[in-house]
Amino acid sequence: MKFKLIYILFIVLITLLGCDNPPLEEMENAREAVFRAASDPNVTAYAADTLARARDSLRRMETEADSKSYDAARNHAAEAISAANRAIEEGRLRADTAVREVIVNDSGLSRQASIDANAVVQEEIEETLRNINGARYALLDLDYDSLDLRIARVFNILDQAEADILAGRYQDALDKIREIREELVRINQLIASTVTLRKK
Repeated sequence: MKFKLIYILFIVLITLLGCDNPPLEEMENAREAVFRAASDPNVTAYAADTLARARDSLRRMETEADSKSYDAARNHAAEAISAANRAIEEGRLRADTAVREVIVNDSGLSRQASIDANAVVQEEIEETLRNINGARYALLDLDYDSLDLRIARVFNILDQAEADILAGRYQDALDKIREIREELVRINQLIASTVTLRKK
């Protein structure tokens, strides 16, 4: 009887030691990485496929965690983080290439190319405006007056870039469009970091 009791206790101990804990930190990091990527206008414009893979890994992570398959959930969390970071890098590189191709070409900037340049940054601005409106709706603790001023400045720089294009100052236009994109990235990073702080 004593031996049987020791055996049962041994089995219970092994079972308890074998129970893996949910990878809460890894899962939270994965959620934040995917949110950060999804908030980047360059990613949504130029790396949507990679972002979709990150979201798919995130979905699989949640499914495995719900099923208490914690090792699998941990693996999918790592995949989601990797894909999200890759999406951000791809988006940045492809956006930079797109702007260069639109503004600078062998024969100079044509009228159609100037229209295309405006379209590139307009998409990024619209995506950022959607993120700001989403933050307002979610009642995130942000200085919305300051954000409105920053967006107004973005539109002002865009107007200047269009004037540069019309005047044939293509490098000046390129510099201004880069400035706009950098400011949009900063705004989206601010929103993403505020979401992260709210979760803590």
